[in-house]
Amino acid sequence: MSLIKPFTGLRPVSGREAEVVAPPYDVMNRAEAKAMVEGRPWSFLHISRPEIDLPDETDPYDPAVYAKGRENLDRMIAEGILVRDPKPAFYAYRLTMGKHVQTGIVAGASVAAYDADRIKKHEFTRPVKEDDRVRQIDALNAQTGPVFLVYRADPEVDGILAEKAAGQPDMDVTAADGVRHEIWVIDDEATVARLGRAFDAMDALYVADGHHRSAAASRVAAARKAANPDHTGEESYNYFLSVIFPHDQMQILDYNRVVRDLNGLAPEDFLVRLTERFDMEPREAAVRPIGNGRFGMYLQGQWYCLVLKDAYRSDDPVRGLDVSLLADNLIEPVLGISDPRRDERIDFVGGIRGLGELEKRVDSGDWAVAFALYPTSMEALMAVADAGEVMPPKSTWFEPKLADGLVSHVLD
Repeated sequence: MSLIKPFTGLRPVSGREAEVVAPPYDVMNRAEAKAMVEGRPWSFLHISRPEIDLPDETDPYDPAVYAKGRENLDRMIAEGILVRDPKPAFYAYRLTMGKHVQTGIVAGASVAAYDADRIKKHEFTRPVKEDDRVRQIDALNAQTGPVFLVYRADPEVDGILAEKAAGQPDMDVTAADGVRHEIWVIDDEATVARLGRAFDAMDALYVADGHHRSAAASRVAAARKAANPDHTGEESYNYFLSVIFPHDQMQILDYNRVVRDLNGLAPEDFLVRLTERFDMEPREAAVRPIGNGRFGMYLQGQWYCLVLKDAYRSDDPVRGLDVSLLADNLIEPVLGISDPRRDERIDFVGGIRGLGELEKRVDSGDWAVAFALYPTSMEALMAVADAGEVMPPKSTWFEPKLADGLVSHVLD
């Protein structure tokens, strides 16, 4: 079975891309999604967040929500807003955010490779979110939210994609957040075959974002295989919608932390405790860490630079991550937070919001202290996945984000 496969994408008809394109379904709450679709009847949010078209009291996991999503998808197809491509294809996909540019490929990724850990994970999934994605895929009979995958940069693949992306794009749309999305259809058999062979020669792919979507696709495939006495392994349900980028073009931003209180410590006592494991120095300006084991801290209107002492560092792929170093040497032993997944005393702030957001939260009085982290590297993420380990929660924040609605994978 091939690692990736071309497919007949379902895409906005030419000229309607800007009306359809939507942010990922999970980056906004219900109220924000509802506001985003005002005056936009063809926004893909009507498919990815169909509860916005139902009464506000409707549970987001109610069967009516998934049925509404299918109804909206069928309506957009019937009205000619979304159209299937005539033949299987790969798609070159370029994201541009300011000066940052990354070019990858839209493809069907092998569920069998995912199940065999050739497509490697680095996060645990939550059952409720995984169940939601299973119901959504089954109801739509399509995968509409792409899984964000990464391959180790490959000269042949990178060269093919760069060559294809040099021409006029088949889709070119700038989303509301200012990110430009360009897509080129790759359907000539020779290039499709070259890309397939190049990916088949790779040792592994890595899930960057979309662990719940990929896990759900695996479950859907298993159920459909069990129900299909004529299963061959080539059915569309054996592959999941993915966008795959080279690792050296990825942009991972910091994923920062705010904590609600000092665990009963007075500020001066808290600072003394920190000196046991950190070298600490007050700074006049906001502190953006410049390397591993370094942290910015904002407390009572004052920034500090924290540098973890060598004795407390680690070469372990997980324990050596900055998110782990902060958790193991400060968040848990000093602030008493041992389960950041569930403890409401801690929150996470994506680096896209800037360090000013950390100051804002602490200055509001709702939070006592904030920590700025050095971004996790792509190499560190792959090392964790290669070791068969998982990363702590909220370790990576990828920018720019993929868009929903530009290419969907129908399960024929």
